[in-house]
Parts: sequence; structure tokens; C-alpha cells
Amino acid sequence: MIMALFSVRTLGFPEIRRDGQLCQLPLRKGLALLIYLAEAKGAVAREVIATMLWPECGEDVVRARLRRLLHRLQLMLGDDVLTTDRSTVRWSSALELRVDSQLFEQACDRGEFEWACRHYSGDFLAGFSPGDCPQFDEWAFFRREALRGRLIQALEREVRDRNAAGDYAAAAAHAARLVELDPLSEVYGRHLIRNLLLAGHRAAAERSLEALTQRLRDELDIEPELETRSLLNVGAATLPLEDPPSTRYVTGGGVHLAYQTYGAGGVDILVLPGFVSHVERLWEEPRCRALLSSIARTGRLILFDRRGIGLSDRVGFNPSVDATAEDIGTVLDATASRRVVLFGASEAGPACIKFAADHPERVAGLVLFGSLAKGCATPDYSHALLASQYDAWLQKLVAVWGGPAGIETFAPTLAGDPQARAWWAGLLRAASSPGALKGVLEALRDMDVRHLLGQISMPTLVLHRHDDRAVRVGAGRHLASHIAQAKFVELEGADHWVFAGDQQPVLDNLRQFVGRLAT
Repeated sequence: MIMALFSVRTLGFPEIRRDGQLCQLPLRKGLALLIYLAEAKGAVAREVIATMLWPECGEDVVRARLRRLLHRLQLMLGDDVLTTDRSTVRWSSALELRVDSQLFEQACDRGEFEWACRHYSGDFLAGFSPGDCPQFDEWAFFRREALRGRLIQALEREVRDRNAAGDYAAAAAHAARLVELDPLSEVYGRHLIRNLLLAGHRAAAERSLEALTQRLRDELDIEPELETRSLLNVGAATLPLEDPPSTRYVTGGGVHLAYQTYGAGGVDILVLPGFVSHVERLWEEPRCRALLSSIARTGRLILFDRRGIGLSDRVGFNPSVDATAEDIGTVLDATASRRVVLFGASEAGPACIKFAADHPERVAGLVLFGSLAKGCATPDYSHALLASQYDAWLQKLVAVWGGPAGIETFAPTLAGDPQARAWWAGLLRAASSPGALKGVLEALRDMDVRHLLGQISMPTLVLHRHDDRAVRVGAGRHLASHIAQAKFVELEGADHWVFAGDQQPVLDNLRQFVGRLAT
């Protein structure tokens, strides 16, 4: 018996084909169900399907509607397509199922970025919704964001590889797709202009520069950086391509995590930024690049994007402290790190605390910068915003996402710097979307690791700037006072970002701390 082949297209407007023939499915919820089952790669509980497709209906109504829907799908596709029992539904294992989104991810995993870019024909379920199914739409949104993040990473890799091979026309084509994904990114704009020049298409490069300049003026009210403006005034042979450390991926808990290593010092230092990160965009800002390079001279730098952020997968739930701590272990395993100094900045501190408490044998030292033990204030913890204040701040932040949201709070010394504002706005757009960010920050609001502080057994350095506007200095004092081997260093300044303001005291204290661990 010949096995039927079903192809499920999810990249772009969805469709399903059987042995190459398009299946006519006028049922939007039927198509949504088949896609969800295909993505699940196994059996799905009927209760989950019911919640996805008929959230407002009672149990008896939902049960009847699901029976009718499954019956109609079997009439349209064949009795052999779905396997059902009293509690679950799944695609039949007796047929071959190909899902383009999964083939795309597998190609990225294998490093076949050219194939992956070529076969990414559109965003996940673009233009499709079953209607009145908010949970399905939310699931599709997070899946869409995860796949877009992987596409961006694949395109960036292709730009670098094609440029290095001298195939400048292909590099320019990939760079043009990056510009479409983020029209306000000067980095992507420079990739495109450079490779157009190197390919001999000066007129096209000039048009690209003019278009980028106009977009920056219209949307951000800034001029392009000097590096961008100077591209047309230097010879093509002298046009280097920015090359941060290579980004790699590791899978943990079903999530792809983007990470980098840099330097080759005697001690590993894992740096986990706050709620916004993007392992490649961080290197674009001169101050941030200087900080990371300095840390890499102290030890081997390990940098990664937690799940839901940056180049790592978006997830359809609020990523908890426990999940991020699990991600730390996954990345340490991938980098063959046995003993590490964890550097947790801001909201990343709690995950580092959790990992250090659970795996003390793997953590040589703990550094907490501008961090806190609890996300919101309660009668027994006054060092954070009240939940209502936090929610109001979050709502305001999400409302202005895409611009330099919150820079006056996070880095007051850079708030008046046009280039810093443009970089921060671009980092926000690349690191997350408003909806995904909301989930991440809601998880941070609800976190509480105070019960773990007494379990921290390794040397700990707590750094906090006195006038930090984002996290009160009292939160740092609280951490240090509840961790047995902690040293508290109160620094001058109001910047919450490590690299903003005077970063030298941070680096000096870090070097001394790591040096003492080595003796």
C-alpha cells in the first residue's frame, strides 16, 4: 500500500495538499485544527482543541462541534488522515506528513541557511485566522515571531558568508530582505549598501542610502551615523563587514537558544543581560562592544539570549525564572563549561540566583548588577514598584515600542545621544515584539527568589549604582544582606545599563573578583 503524502504549508497563507493536489478546505477552524495538530507532532487533548477553537462555549456544545468538525474533515480528506480516541486527536502515523515550518527549522539546525532563506515564503499563517479564537491567534503569533527570529539569523549568516565568498549580489539580495524586516536598522542598511557597491551597483547603493536616510528622518528624527553616511565616499575594497562572534544554536526544552562565545581566558564568564537582549545587536553599540570585549579579556565570555528574546525562539507562554535557569544550564552544556562565573544584570539576576542555588558545583562565583530578588513590592519587600505601578509602566513601555522606549530611565546619560537612541530603538525591535515582551515582563513582575538567597554558597559580588532609576539601590543592598558570602559595592551614577555611564568601576570590581576566585 502506497503511503499518502500530505504537505502542510504554514509559511504564508496556509494550505494542505495530498500527493500534490490542493485540498479544498472551506472550514477555517478545520484548517486551523489540522495546522495545530501538524505543529504539535503528536496527539493533542480534545480539551486543548476545544479551548483553542471554541473558548466561549460550554462543554457539551464544544464536544458536539468537535465531533462534527472531525467528521467533515474525514469526509474531505479521507478516513485515514486523522487518528482519534475518546481523549485525543492526531494526524495518522500511517501517512507521510511534511510541514514547511519544521523543514525550515531543521535546515537552520543543520546550518543550511541558503536553503532555509529560499524556502521561507512568508510569515507563519500570514493573513489567516480562524476567527473568534484568541488563544489560537496568540499561539500563532508566538510561533510567527519565533520563525521570523530564525529567518533573521539565517539571513544575517548568509550576508556574511556570501560577502566573504565574494558573491556580493547574493549578499545584497539577502541584505535587502533584512531591510524589509527592519527598515530602520542602520546595520542592515549598511549591509545592503556595502554589498551593492561591491557588486558594482553604485546607483542602487545611492538609492538605498537615500531611502534609509529618509526613513530615519521620518520615523526617528535622526540622521544616519557617520559610518553610514561615509559608505559612498570610500573605495569598495576598503568596505569591511561588521563581524561579531559567530552565533550558534542549542536546543533545550524544545526551544532553540542563540549563544556566542568570545575570548579564551582561564575562567568562563556567562553574561545574561536584562529583559532586552540580542546577541548580535549588542555588539553594534560602541560602549557595549567595549564592555563585552573587556570581559572577554578577563575570561571566556559566554553570551546568550534567553527564550522569548532576541535570536532565541519566541515562546507561547510567559518564560519563568525556572525556565531561564534551565536555559543557562543548556548553554553551559553546549559550551562545555564546567565551572562558571554568572553575571546577571537587572532582571537576569534571579535566574542566575536560581541556577546557582540548584547547581552550586557548577558556579564558581555570582555577580549581580542592578538586580533584585522580587519583581514587585509587597508589605515585606519595598524595593520595587507596586504591581499596579509596574503594570502602568509596562503598558506605557509597550505603547511606545519601536522607538527608544525607556532610555531616559535605563540610561539617562545617553538619553540625549541620537545615535544611542536609534540603536536602542533598533535593539528593541530586533529583540522582541510588543506582545512577546509583555509576556516576558509579566513573568518578571511575578517572580520572587528571596527564599533562594540563603542557599547561595559561593562568593557573590553585588554591584549597584546609587541613583539607578530602574531598580532601586535598596534592592541591591537587600540581595547582599541575605547572601552569606556577598560583597556589596555601591557605585556612582544613575544608569541602569552596565555599559552606560562609567563602566570602568564595574570592570575593575569584576577583574578583582575573578582574580580572587582563581587564587
